[in-house]
Amino acid sequence: MMNLSHWRLMVAVADSGNITRAAEQAGMTQSAASQAITRLESTLGLTLFARSRQQVRVTALGEPMLEHARAMLAHLDAIRALVDDSHGLRHGRLRLGSFPSVISTLLPPMLRDFQLRHPGIEVVSLEGTDEEVEAWLADDAIDLGVVLNPGPGRQALLLGGDAWVALVPGTHELARRATSRGITLAELAAQPFILATGGCKVNGQSLVRQAGLELDDVRVTVRDWTSACALVREGMGVSLVPESSLPDNLRGLRHFPLDPGIRREFGLVCSARGQTLPAAQALREHLAAAI
Repeated sequence: MMNLSHWRLMVAVADSGNITRAAEQAGMTQSAASQAITRLESTLGLTLFARSRQQVRVTALGEPMLEHARAMLAHLDAIRALVDDSHGLRHGRLRLGSFPSVISTLLPPMLRDFQLRHPGIEVVSLEGTDEEVEAWLADDAIDLGVVLNPGPGRQALLLGGDAWVALVPGTHELARRATSRGITLAELAAQPFILATGGCKVNGQSLVRQAGLELDDVRVTVRDWTSACALVREGMGVSLVPESSLPDNLRGLRHFPLDPGIRREFGLVCSARGQTLPAAQALREHLAAAI
């Protein structure tokens, strides 16, 4: 079945002459874009693109299809512009605050899709600690903010969550146990510790203190989760990190669930000003549909 994403991808491939660059513009992987183009050609029963190592060219049969695709998308954009005008969404600027791990991973593809839908709305992303985001929301310095573990009554849109995990060097004595057994906070707190904050108030140290414990030996304090993982790999200590921050390459590392487990959630909330802005509500609705 053909849909708008197929036609947008077709135009992007034609304009860039390269499937990889077109895939990036469409927020897709290269393989997914190639498969989508192949499905489109199969559905139409003709070859749209001639592929070579150097470039991808539109075929003679593909040229009239491309013209119709451009016209169709232009008409759709015009219809959307009329709708946006009627809803006050044609022009404007939104200020969105978040802590680093979400603003660099989860939000970009969602924001890219929103701005394709509402090109006249500029979304300015501000990075800060979770405490800074809360302060910005209270002061109306931002229109929307991603906060950690939003409490009931905040009307937060939950964007996701993950579990905290114990991270130890592969040669550590704790690494020899079965993963299913888990590691307690007391066991971690007694080890040389790499403290990573992730730019957030909720981190390894705050979690240990909430359990009535203290870290006995903090060797290094870093903000970035990647740095903490690298230091643990070098055998400098153990750490406590969100599961989503684990590196793709776990060579030299072992990670264990906490016993008992601890999770974190992050949700989108509006400031007082944001609650009155149609664009802020449109972004919230878009993110809700994308989750």
